[in-house]
Amino acid sequence: MATVVFDLDGTLADTSGDLLAAANAVFRDWGYGNVLDPAVAGDRGAAMKGGRAMLRLGLGRLYGTADEARVDAGYAPLLDAYAQALSVETRLFPGAGAAIERLLAAGHRTAICTNKPEGLAEALMRDLGVRGLFGALVGADTLPVRKPDPKPLFEAVGRAGGNAGAAVLLGDTVTDRDCARNASIPCALVTFGPDGHDVAALHPEALIHHYDELDACLAGLGLA
Repeated sequence: MATVVFDLDGTLADTSGDLLAAANAVFRDWGYGNVLDPAVAGDRGAAMKGGRAMLRLGLGRLYGTADEARVDAGYAPLLDAYAQALSVETRLFPGAGAAIERLLAAGHRTAICTNKPEGLAEALMRDLGVRGLFGALVGADTLPVRKPDPKPLFEAVGRAGGNAGAAVLLGDTVTDRDCARNASIPCALVTFGPDGHDVAALHPEALIHHYDELDACLAGLGLA
């Protein structure tokens, strides 16, 4: 049976609203008001790249460039703000829960490999009521390295009881694509994340436009 490893932000769930709210809380504390806008695709895309990416985007918008010392200073307050409101707007993408339940019913293994800090990822999955659907969760700080290093992906597969020879990484960004390539594991990218159909340019082994297609995707990769 296959091990299907999911990225979290932008793949399993649309977390952009709550992430951007946390970044804007930092900007408000700094006296700037709300700098980032969840209605702007580029801002949502920055949210999927993490806290520092959002701070860099906002500071660049304000000053034309981002001072890295300021980015570092804002990172911990951003995480604190996010931890207090993880799941106000966050929702699983349509069909995700049902697709994962089908995988489990068919005997496949499931795991999460995310660049979100492990504690926040665990809390969010519990908030959404789906932590029990995954045999393992590896976050940004679970190991000394994070994606696109392949070690977190191998760790997620191993903790779920699978093997890398029968695994796939489902993601939404170049980080996921590079991680899978570095691990010599096939990658499927979703087109409903912030980068949309642009992810096709990353030449993944498969594209998924809706979670209803996940079973056929695995079959096409020889993992059904």
